Amino acid sequence: MNYKAIIFDLDGTLVDTIGDIAASMNRSLELHGFPRVAPQEYRSKVGWGIRRLALLTLPPAVREGAEGESIAGIVAKDATRFYTEQPLVYATPYPGILELVAELKRRRLKTAVLTNKPDPVAHLVVDALFSPGSFNRIQGERIGLPRKPDPRSTREVFQALEASPEETLLLGDSEIDMETAHAAGCYALGVSWGFRPRPVLEHSGAAHIIDRPEELLGFCSGSPGAGQARVPKD
Repeated sequence: MNYKAIIFDLDGTLVDTIGDIAASMNRSLELHGFPRVAPQEYRSKVGWGIRRLALLTLPPAVREGAEGESIAGIVAKDATRFYTEQPLVYATPYPGILELVAELKRRRLKTAVLTNKPDPVAHLVVDALFSPGSFNRIQGERIGLPRKPDPRSTREVFQALEASPEETLLLGDSEIDMETAHAAGCYALGVSWGFRPRPVLEHSGAAHIIDRPEELLGFCSGSPGAGQARVPKD
């Protein structure tokens, strides 16, 4: 099947943001008297939104205590502030992503970014790293709209793109993205270059996993058919 709409996850799929995420959260943790977390440890903790990330970075005794959620909310608030002030110190698109997005635009395919990153920060990152109009919609976490993997945010994107779930492919690097795709009824395509190891994607129901961004084009051109083969490597 040729897909007419592509929904991209942001962190770990389009952009390597782990350095800025770690820096802002560690700054907040230190502000509130908690130890820093090694940057590489963030790779398994991100994806569920800033409040959950704050909770996962707190020491176990604090995280599991009666006030853990409340403390996480305070840490998350300051981390969001720090991230908004400096969202692009380390962030960079993955190799081949800018070329892929430009080609999708040239082919007039509808594209969106759907992320659990706070909506204002998502726009800051995308607007700074991609050409204007690269995506038809950019949607981050907003008050009143459940985060991924709840399908309601994805359904809102379907409406914006004027595409059905069957016509839409969701590209992501985590179990959250694969669960989102299944919950919303669209094609779950994993990427191997992001924050989670390949077995996590396989276990969470990825219909297919690509190793290079340009392989996505095979799902849009009909060669190869979705999930049947990959674009040949050089």
